[in-house]
Amino acid sequence: MAIILDGKKLRDKIFGELKLKLDKMPQKPTLAVILAGDNPASQIYVNNKKKTAENLGINSIVIKYPSTVSEKELLDKINELNDDKSVTAILVQLPLPEHIDKFKIIDAILPEKDVDGLTPYNSGKLFTGEKPYVYPCTPKGILLLLDEYNIEIEGKHVVVIGRSNLVGKPVAQMMLNRNATVTTCHSKTKNLINITKTADILISAVGKIVVGEKYIKNNCVVIDVGIFKDESGKIRGDVDFENVSKSASYISPVPGGIGPMTIASLMVNTVELFKVESGKCKVES
Repeated sequence: MAIILDGKKLRDKIFGELKLKLDKMPQKPTLAVILAGDNPASQIYVNNKKKTAENLGINSIVIKYPSTVSEKELLDKINELNDDKSVTAILVQLPLPEHIDKFKIIDAILPEKDVDGLTPYNSGKLFTGEKPYVYPCTPKGILLLLDEYNIEIEGKHVVVIGRSNLVGKPVAQMMLNRNATVTTCHSKTKNLINITKTADILISAVGKIVVGEKYIKNNCVVIDVGIFKDESGKIRGDVDFENVSKSASYISPVPGGIGPMTIASLMVNTVELFKVESGKCKVES
């Protein structure tokens, strides 16, 4: 049976270390989150981020807009937050209402306040092998979890299912930067199983497919980033956990795997950006 990659346990460890540092800081970072629209899942995510930040000692601001908000209003608010010296980090909760150009909104965030690591500047740094201000939260969380369990990346074949800007593309590049051999698969990939069965590390970040036991070779490390509710309302991921865990060497559960690591990375990134801005503290990324 596979060893469980426990994201909750590592999150709690990271939070404990962060809180000790934050308790000693005379000034605290401030995380500003913009929420546009009434997406129920987004509202839950934002409330969780605010509560987590405040429990750690990070100031939290949530700016809510109706789904009818104009692109100009959002851009004006981001410019205001960019100019606000008290704001350390800016996060725009996705998805945005359909009439809003998300790329234009993200591009407006100052790179040194871009807590998600998604602006062209930070993405460009990542894809050229340089160090951005911060790394995207979910890919960063994946690598932190692998490192915690001393799972070797260099020289391994990593297969990523998914090519989103949030997870698929950046995690593939971060693995390349760690000297892995990387294959990215997506909805147009033919003979998917033939490719995934060659993976030493398989990362699935789709949110709708089922990675079964036949997708992997023995002792593969399986990272499940997908999360959705099935027809019965149960929260699940991309991976058939019960069966795949019989063959895998390590596996991340859903929930309790990458989700907690994403929020942990967000908090670390917030403090990292504070360090960049002020030099008042040092937290390893």
